[in-house]
Amino acid sequence: MRVDAPAALIAPAVLLEAKVSLKVPYQDADPAGVVWHGNYFRYFDAARCALLETIDYGYRRMQESGYLWPIIDTRVRFARPIRYDQVIEVTAGLLEWEYRLKIAYEIRDESGERLTRAYTVQVAVDGRSGTLCLGAPDALVQRLEARGLAGGCR
Repeated sequence: MRVDAPAALIAPAVLLEAKVSLKVPYQDADPAGVVWHGNYFRYFDAARCALLETIDYGYRRMQESGYLWPIIDTRVRFARPIRYDQVIEVTAGLLEWEYRLKIAYEIRDESGERLTRAYTVQVAVDGRSGTLCLGAPDALVQRLEARGLAGGCR
């Protein structure tokens, strides 16, 4: 007997999403024309920046609000290689925000084939003291509330 899991258990709900299209430059690839794995994080960062800019909380605003957001965890699943001169679409989706920022990523080629899946986890750190924050800073909460994404008990 087969039992299907509810969709919520398979893929968490994306609260906010942004996409960027990139053409892979020559210097990102090895001599075989395949993108070096470390460069994927630059592609994720481009999509993450686009995502955070949709709520006016990019890196500059983070710093101005007094918080740093280091990445403390990540996972990447490389399904297919990305190659030099390939056009890719990178999607970043906000999954969690209350105690940490968990952002999921997908990289697809022009035909829509999924090449990579990943996520990063970032935490808020007070920029002056270096203290880990146990909840989302007001600067983030206010921006999410303005988009109708935050509310209720915190």
